[in-house]
Amino acid sequence: MEVYIFDAVRSPRGKGHREKGALREVKPVDLLSQLYGALEKRNGIRGGDVESVILGCVGQVKGQGANIAKISTLYHGWGDHIEGMTVNTFCSSGMTAIGLAYAKVKAGLNDMIVAGGIEMLSQVPMFADKGAWFSDPQVAEKTGYTIMGVSADLIASMEGFSFDALNQYAVQSHQRAENATKKGYFKDSLIPIQDDTGEILLDKDECIRGNTSLERLNQLPPVFEAFTTPQIRAKITQTYPRLQQLEHFHTVGTSPTMADGASLLLLGSLEKGQALGLQPKARIRSLDSTACEPLIMLLGGQYSAEKAVTKAGLEIKHIGLHNFAEAFSASCLKYQRDLAVDPDCFNVNGGTMTMGHAQGASGAMITTTLLDEMERRDTPFGVASISGGAGLGAALVVERV
Repeated sequence: MEVYIFDAVRSPRGKGHREKGALREVKPVDLLSQLYGALEKRNGIRGGDVESVILGCVGQVKGQGANIAKISTLYHGWGDHIEGMTVNTFCSSGMTAIGLAYAKVKAGLNDMIVAGGIEMLSQVPMFADKGAWFSDPQVAEKTGYTIMGVSADLIASMEGFSFDALNQYAVQSHQRAENATKKGYFKDSLIPIQDDTGEILLDKDECIRGNTSLERLNQLPPVFEAFTTPQIRAKITQTYPRLQQLEHFHTVGTSPTMADGASLLLLGSLEKGQALGLQPKARIRSLDSTACEPLIMLLGGQYSAEKAVTKAGLEIKHIGLHNFAEAFSASCLKYQRDLAVDPDCFNVNGGTMTMGHAQGASGAMITTTLLDEMERRDTPFGVASISGGAGLGAALVVERV
């Protein structure tokens, strides 16, 4: 059974700030409801045509708690029959949701599924679930917990990436995102979000800083040295003895911007799609999920991308577009170097560092923007990949049809 993507939509990414974000007062279920409605309108489907909804979400508390995948379908009025599942594999959750949907269709368990993710960081901040990994000192020490920024500095130090090189990548990413926005490259999948009165709150990604310059970024101070405790330094030295010195180069300008947003993909079998009069955008050629050593957790997505390409029976040279979640500059530079990826094929319209990182939604968002650009360029093969906390990673290869 082959699995096809029939449509993909997303909200604009709003600033994940409780006072400044344009989406800060939108209920998570209302945000999802607007995207469900967009899938209905664009494809002529009804709730009865969908059998399951699988969503990634990291902060599963407050408005995002109580299995938001199921509750949001009831809230939207799609009926009682739809199975709802909410998953958490940290930042790779949205990609994991797509993978689970793929597996269910592949196995013949379902014919049509909506998969994606949501995160409203203005309302449910990072660490709001108070998980033991980061809130219990004994668990944190035993598992070697550290924040991702320290992992980014570790990668930069091991690979010899300079402060200037990290900043140059960030400038390029902002410029590419600004260019793509101005030229309307995202318009096919971007759904403007409205308030209760029908007034548009946000119709483009809010976090992009198109006027960012290398001079400005070079003035920003590194921020993660304060989080590198003596225990973490000892763990890094023990795990990576070849590292001569841990440098701290990443700033707020070369780190991901926290965001609000959601993205949904309509996946299913070709037979079901044809019965509903749908034309597929792409076929999922392969998927992968993996995990790596937690201190260097930001490489999980790269390792998954390599494995997914191999599973697809392809080589890196066959992949025309790479959408790799821009957690930090260092992981992006390493991906390009290790896989010998042409910069003109890598995050060509910016990424999560510049447009915003909506955690549980990001895996679905980068897949959605990948499909947009593959269609615009008529690119046969593309890969979307993302790293998650504790070393998790996920990726998929899609083929245009």
